[in-house]
Amino acid sequence: MTSYERFGEFYDALMGDRWAAAEQVLELILGCGTGSILKRLQDAYEVSGLDISEKMLSLARKKVPRSKLYRQDMVDFRIDVRFDVIICVFDSINHVRRFSDWKKVFAAVRRHLSPSGCFIFDINTQRKLERLIAGPPWVHRFERNLLIIDVTSLPSGGSNWNVKVFEHLNGSRYTLHEEDIVEVSFPLPQIVAALRAHFVKVRVIDPDRTRPSAKSQRLFFTAINH
Repeated sequence: MTSYERFGEFYDALMGDRWAAAEQVLELILGCGTGSILKRLQDAYEVSGLDISEKMLSLARKKVPRSKLYRQDMVDFRIDVRFDVIICVFDSINHVRRFSDWKKVFAAVRRHLSPSGCFIFDINTQRKLERLIAGPPWVHRFERNLLIIDVTSLPSGGSNWNVKVFEHLNGSRYTLHEEDIVEVSFPLPQIVAALRAHFVKVRVIDPDRTRPSAKSQRLFFTAINH
C-alpha cells in the first residue's frame, strides 16, 4: 500500500481543497486522505476517517479535529462501528495491487455498513493508466516548488508513479523529496461482479459522459445494501 509519508505534506498544495469533488460525493450520498472531503461533510454528518499513512492522518486531524480518525489498512480494517455511508475517493483503491484484496475491501466495507448503508468509491480505469504511461512526464510548478510525475508500466501490470518534489529552500537551493506510488486497475465487469457478491444494487457513473464506455478515464461506483 502507498504510504504518502514523503509526498503527504505537499498533497493539499497540489490537489487544492477539492471542494468540487466533495460536492459530487454529496450528490452521490443523497480513504480519508488529508481530510478535505471530511471537512466538507462534517457540518452535515458525523464523520470518521481511516488511512494507513500517519502523515496523511496528521494533516487530517488539523482539518477535522472533532472527527474520529483510525490508522488502519483499508483491505482488512476492523472498527467497532457501523456507518450509513462509507466513501473511498481520489482513486485510493487503485493503490491496492491485487484484485483479491479489492474483494477484501468490499467485504470489509459491507461488514461496517448499516443495513441500508451505501458505499461510494472512484477509480482510475485501465484506459487512463495506459494513457498516462504512454504520455510524457507531468511537470507542475506550485508555490516556489517543482513537481515531476513520471508514470511507467510495471512488469507485473499496473503503473508506477515516480513522484519528485523539488522543495524550494532559498535562492537557487532546493531539496528533493521522492516517492514511488503504485496504481493498478481492473476490468469494469470484474469489479461489478465482485461488488454484487456483497451488495444488492451497484451503479457505475462516468462523470464525463452519460454512461461508462471503453473510453472512460475515471468512474464512480455506488453500492447499496438494500
